[in-house]
Amino acid sequence: MRILLIAGGWSDERQVSLAGAGPIEVSLRRQGHSVAMFDPLAGLGKLPHLVEDFDFVFINLHGAPGEDGLIQAMLDRLGKPYQGSGPAGSMLALNKAASKSLFHQNNLSTPPWFFIPQGPSAEEILPFKPPYVVKPNLGGSSLGIEVVRLQSEFMPAVERILAQGREVLVEQYQPGLEVTCGILGDEALPLILIRPGEESSFFDYKSKYVPGQAEEVCPAPLAGDICRGIQAMALHAHRILGLHGYSRADFILHEGQAYLLEVNTLPGMTATSLLPQAAAVHGLDFDHLLARLIELGLEKKPKEQLS
Repeated sequence: MRILLIAGGWSDERQVSLAGAGPIEVSLRRQGHSVAMFDPLAGLGKLPHLVEDFDFVFINLHGAPGEDGLIQAMLDRLGKPYQGSGPAGSMLALNKAASKSLFHQNNLSTPPWFFIPQGPSAEEILPFKPPYVVKPNLGGSSLGIEVVRLQSEFMPAVERILAQGREVLVEQYQPGLEVTCGILGDEALPLILIRPGEESSFFDYKSKYVPGQAEEVCPAPLAGDICRGIQAMALHAHRILGLHGYSRADFILHEGQAYLLEVNTLPGMTATSLLPQAAAVHGLDFDHLLARLIELGLEKKPKEQLS
């Protein structure tokens, strides 16, 4: 099959995207596919003409474009299949305020939160007290996240994000164990328990991408009923957001209660990333995982691709 692998882009997660593209390309070629790379930063306008020569598109983008649904929307209009979710589900998952609104409506536990789209006066009406988690409303890889423990530090943290032209999401800080759950097809994968390194108070960018900075245990050494409950929440969130193919949901587990933080529609896909780790425990090595994602992408019906 002729596959166009899209990676790079112009978000602050560009380097993460490019780093993950290498292992994907090697795996796809090992499986007998013809692979070419495309970086949207080189000219988004080239995509409509370029995809004419390919049978399938594999998207390995993080942030926007990619996780915001833009590339997916273009591919839908161009009639080209791709792995993962469509434009609507991608945008809903990337926008933390939107996804949390849907989680709350559907009785999925998520930490109390507050959305600050603009302006510096929101601290007066925050419905909870510190500590806070202050983060960009759009984006991933834990970039820009701060744990704020003092009220005096709150507005400076908010203003740092607003100064970048970004919206802000503020969560009530929840101490506990960090757990992630992948979804593949319509099935929850084994959970992964994450223990950040001593230098990090949570699973931040350094913990995610610097070798040895975090311990990732799969399957998670948790009670069976807790694992099943978190897996059910992850699958429910996947369906609530209208996702397809795969996703990865991140949780905090505190005193037996799991709190859903966010859902990733294009999770990291190096051979050692979280979702591939869980898939391996489930019985799918990296090559077979990519093959399954392509299979699921090809199964999508036209009406789903045009959503």
